[in-house]
Parts: sequence; C-alpha cells; structure tokens
Amino acid sequence: MKITLFTSNSERHNYLINLLAQISEKLFVIQESKIIPQFTLNPNKTSSIMKKYFDNVNNAQSKLFNNSYTNIKKKNIKVLPIPSNDLNKCSMSLLSDFLKSDIYIIFGGAYIKGELVDFLIKQKAINIHAGVSPYYRGTDCNFWALYDGNPHLVGATIHLLSKGLDSGPVIYHAMSNLKTNPFEYTMSTVKSAFHSVAERIKDGSIFKIKPTDQDKSKEIRYSRKNEFNEKIVKKYFDKEININNKNFDNSLLKEPFFYND
Repeated sequence: MKITLFTSNSERHNYLINLLAQISEKLFVIQESKIIPQFTLNPNKTSSIMKKYFDNVNNAQSKLFNNSYTNIKKKNIKVLPIPSNDLNKCSMSLLSDFLKSDIYIIFGGAYIKGELVDFLIKQKAINIHAGVSPYYRGTDCNFWALYDGNPHLVGATIHLLSKGLDSGPVIYHAMSNLKTNPFEYTMSTVKSAFHSVAERIKDGSIFKIKPTDQDKSKEIRYSRKNEFNEKIVKKYFDKEININNKNFDNSLLKEPFFYND
C-alpha cells in the first residue's frame, strides 16, 4: 500500500510520518517547513501570556510525541520538503511522483487549492482536522472548545477533503480519555487521530465507514486566526478550565475512536 501525506515538520507531524511508515509499503511525504512562533524569533517583543501559552503547547507536544524526528533512514519514506505556504505554488508535474498513491492524507499543511485539491477530492483524500466538526470549524478549534466550556467537544475529525475548510463529509471522530491538564488533553486527541487512522487503514475499517455530510446547523463556532490573541489567551488562563466538568455524550460523535496512552 502506498500512502501520500501532506503535513508540516513539528514533533507531532514527524510522529505521524513515522507511524504511517509502519503500515505502508511506500510513504510519500510533502512536508512544509514549520512557521516559528513570533516569541521564539524575538522574545522581547512577545507578551509573557503568549509565551506561557506556547510553552505549555510545546511541553505537551514533547511529552505526547517524545521529541519525534522523521526516520529518514527508512527506505520506504520519500520526503519532498517545501517552504511553508508554498504548496499551492508547486506544479502538478513537480509533485507527480507523490501523486501515485493508494491513499492520500492531509494534516497540518497549507490550505490546498486549485488543480491539486480537485485531484485529491477525486482520490477521496482524508483530512485530519484538530477539532470536532461540525461543532467547531476553522482554526484553534480545541482551544475554543475549552474556552467555551465544552471539553466534551475537544477532539479530532477525520473527514473527506473538500474545498470548504473542515467541511467535508465526516468519517469518524477521534477522542482521548487522557484528562490531566488541558494542553495534554488537546494534544492527546491529536495522537488519538493519528493512531486511529493508522489502525483503521491497516485493518481496512476506515473504508467501510460511510461518510456523513456535516450538519451546519450544529455549528457552535467558526474560528479565525485573528480571533486568537493575547486578550483571549489571558481570559483562557483566568477561566481555570476544568476538563472534567461535563458529562461526555458519545451520541454527539460519529464512530468515535478513543486512544488511551
């Protein structure tokens, strides 16, 4: 089985690469370079609140994904590194060797447009969305779910790729039972998504689940990047979020996968 993955290059993305390499005959990776958070470029111009937030994110990522690096020594991994946000500038001929797979997966890369997205939709490409659609769509979805007091809607959505952001038919949801602190909790749902995709591809069950169109009337929040700012992050910390403060209702989810690390 040949798999093509569109992703980025932080620890969690590298973890996914190594995981998929274990179940594929050949893994083709189109890997965009990571955008470095502003505080790492110039910490003197970044507020302590934002630094605190991203330090927590990075610590949770390192704990859950074990400082992962792509194992480029594996002969079945072929990587095409490209600058961040340059994917849509790449011609189909440049990507041709990476577009001959059986399965296509997208996680954490740029918003795909043009001829490439048309091709991937025809191939029934799978997108991993860090958020529970249709309730939370857009960016930073699990942050907003916690901010809104909805820890039961923190998770990931595995859905078919579409031209609309996070709007393709839902295959299933991936959740986590790891309820320690909010940062590890949200990061563990990403890990759940990775393992669910790998396991369900390996046993073939992912292809037996009938995708369901999203009911947009259930949308709670469609978040945009500019809404995530210092003022909101300060309020987030002031809330003292309790991730166990609601009963989890699995009827809100589709074919849920729970990963216990």
